[in-house]
Amino acid sequence: LGWKFYDADDYHSPENKKKMAEGIPLNDEDRIPWLYALHDILRREESSKQDAVLACSALKKMYRCVLVSGASALESNQPENPGENAALKILFVHLDGPIDLIAPRLEKRRGHFMPPELFKSQFDTLEPPRAPENFITVSVEKSLPKIVLEIEKAIFSG
Repeated sequence: LGWKFYDADDYHSPENKKKMAEGIPLNDEDRIPWLYALHDILRREESSKQDAVLACSALKKMYRCVLVSGASALESNQPENPGENAALKILFVHLDGPIDLIAPRLEKRRGHFMPPELFKSQFDTLEPPRAPENFITVSVEKSLPKIVLEIEKAIFSG
């Protein structure tokens, strides 16, 4: 696509990485500052008219709301400043598949701070996207070229 690519894992704090490396799942308090930082990256790209892809485990609806709207997603008393806090247009791609297919893939990953033991906690936390969220669901049981084609089709048709 020629778009900038960001891996959200690169933006975890050292404390979050240490916690995960010790096998301790992150909680909302751990994730919110990370999500704010990711929102800021996406906002910066939008401001410079640059499309971007962010690989991120936005497991909960609340997390996806923070990516779209930043701090205003959680601060209901904050006055709305049109333009400044306008929601970002994000297409979420929910890569879906059975745990017994995804787990072996994760176990093959080397050099990552999150051990495979934490994978089940992510599945337990997952709130799959639902309407009215802007998303598509793509099965990871398909081949990689078919997955990419399905995502590209959704991007360019919507």
